[in-house]
Amino acid sequence: MPDTADESTDPLPPLREVIAAHGLAAKKSLGQNFLLDLNLTRRIARAAGPLEGATLYEIGPGPGGLTRALLMEGAKRVIAVERDERCIPALKDIGAAYPHRLDIVSADALDIDERARLKDLKIEGPVRVAANLPYNVGTTLLVKWLTSETWPPFWQSLTLMFQREVAERLVAKPSTKAYGRLSVLTQWRAKAKILFDVSPRAFTPPPKITSSVVRIEPLMEPVAPARLGDLEKVTAAAFGHRRKMLRQSLKSLTPDGEGLARAAGLDPTARAETLSVTDFAALARTWRAAVETA
Repeated sequence: MPDTADESTDPLPPLREVIAAHGLAAKKSLGQNFLLDLNLTRRIARAAGPLEGATLYEIGPGPGGLTRALLMEGAKRVIAVERDERCIPALKDIGAAYPHRLDIVSADALDIDERARLKDLKIEGPVRVAANLPYNVGTTLLVKWLTSETWPPFWQSLTLMFQREVAERLVAKPSTKAYGRLSVLTQWRAKAKILFDVSPRAFTPPPKITSSVVRIEPLMEPVAPARLGDLEKVTAAAFGHRRKMLRQSLKSLTPDGEGLARAAGLDPTARAETLSVTDFAALARTWRAAVETA
């Protein structure tokens, strides 16, 4: 696909030249697949919403295709977190082309306390996250952001690229093959929508799967009351043996799995994949009550 920049709005060389100049072959060990088409990266940037005056938080910018797009589309400031030291010089070139608008954080995103880091950068209020996430850490990062004890979160919205299979899990409904623990954790606290797919041909090197851009927006309150830790425990137990009935799968939480299911108003012969998010919240509350009265 084309990787030429629009010279009227972007002063930097095409990404293929940037990659060649800095010797940036994508590393499989880092889950890297670089996006070279600036038309596509600008489409992703626009999916993050009107960017004028906005602060964006980007994970894994690599040579900076999406970083450039976010700046071209008007982002006031971009915080780019990159663990691959080889990419830092290319990102510094972008910073020089867009003075005072790019902050480069050389770190592993999994280890960052985002609220503390944003405070250090004197950024107040929630930011938008936009990223072509490395495949090997995408789900882990999302779970980290969805399971923060502090809520509402540091992010106003997430516009992220995942493997299509993962994207489908985020939006899946009960009684479907893709529905699972990630579906429940996402939909309990947020709204998720698949925006569009991205062909493997858009990447260098091309992955073997289709990718999808997903937009996730936090709910101010969960769809049903429950403690986060309790919801994590009951979903882990129920989906840990998804083919088993609740009366069996919940035995990892309590010897009386059937009683726990009944107390939550659920059919003990049901399977995890048939329960709604609200059902899981009820199960979490019931388990908490049982623990506290034991």
